[in-house]
Amino acid sequence: MTTEAQRPASDESRHPARAKVAVLFTKPETVLQDYERLMELADFRRYLNPSATTILKDNISWHFPFPSANTTPWQLEASIVALRNAGYQALVCVQNKTVVTDAFKGEDLNGYVPIFRHHDIPVKFNFRHGDMRWELYRPKRPMLVLDQIYPGGIKIPDYFHGKNIVHLPTTKCHIYTTTTGAMKNAFGGLLNTNRHYTHTHIHETLVDLLAIQKEIHTGVFAIMDGTTAGNGPGPRTMEPVRKDVILASGDQVAIDAVAAKMMGFDPLSIGYIRIAHEQGLGTGDPREIEVAGDDVSGQSWGFEVGTSAHKMMAWLAWYGPTRVFQKAVLHTPLVHVANFWSEAYHDYYHWPLKEKKVYERWLDESPWGHLFARYAAEGVLAPSTAPVGAAATP
Repeated sequence: MTTEAQRPASDESRHPARAKVAVLFTKPETVLQDYERLMELADFRRYLNPSATTILKDNISWHFPFPSANTTPWQLEASIVALRNAGYQALVCVQNKTVVTDAFKGEDLNGYVPIFRHHDIPVKFNFRHGDMRWELYRPKRPMLVLDQIYPGGIKIPDYFHGKNIVHLPTTKCHIYTTTTGAMKNAFGGLLNTNRHYTHTHIHETLVDLLAIQKEIHTGVFAIMDGTTAGNGPGPRTMEPVRKDVILASGDQVAIDAVAAKMMGFDPLSIGYIRIAHEQGLGTGDPREIEVAGDDVSGQSWGFEVGTSAHKMMAWLAWYGPTRVFQKAVLHTPLVHVANFWSEAYHDYYHWPLKEKKVYERWLDESPWGHLFARYAAEGVLAPSTAPVGAAATP
């Protein structure tokens, strides 16, 4: 592996402006205010068009409320409050589903529904025809893989055009991409239910999706929660670790790079970060990123993706010698067998026998678990920011 000392400096012409990532340490008593300060430090107004509707793209990696897997309720509410206080009145949340994740169950069990109601945030679903349609999109930038994976044309939701998007990921590992954050958060929103076709080329896919986002959105911003971070073969089977940190940036590559470095990984050894950096879509080299806020230069958590039965099955399906059978299985009704196995493994084996106990211990012992329980009991913690006299968004 190439070390940072050995790695040549990147071409400044590709990255003329120094990337900026805001990072703060926080605590439950001040987290709502800290998020607003974090967004100010990250210059969020610079990236988001105030006259455009802003999509809040939360992250539901698992419908169960496993710590570190999903957007936290305080992350969601703080983002809404900060945006509304800054004059961004037209806010809407867009949800997606996966073959193993139920969006309706996820937003309920993770405490989002009372927040949406209290702050008058409409919710749209990219899989519901009444909310949006999937239409062919011809990217202006040459694609790395998406045009080959979808030879009949790349389809994206028509609703996304001409709107800001604010991604709300968490800090965690991922069996396919080592880490997952802002760039991976676009995956569910921009690709339909056949997105498993992309897993063999997942790193290039995420780079293509970032390029598309830059073409269709009026602004792109990310707010990441690492109050409890996820170590291990995520995004569902993980060990939650208290880290008390939050991050924000208008550079999707840079925020993922800083989070990866804090987790203990070399950012440029991770495919999607390195390729996006090389393509000039953001800054992935920590030496070229300004970190505003608290000093995190000494943070290196030693996270590892590790191994699991699910990771082994994924390797066989997407990368191992058996990937020659992909089309015979994953492009036919046999894919339902694979989907059922994944759902059964996580929902009916891991959750009741292991992850539910981890979640309950977190509720009892962690101050962030106590805050989650408070949200479950009270629904919201901030005064309403609902617009007066008019709907928040079309």
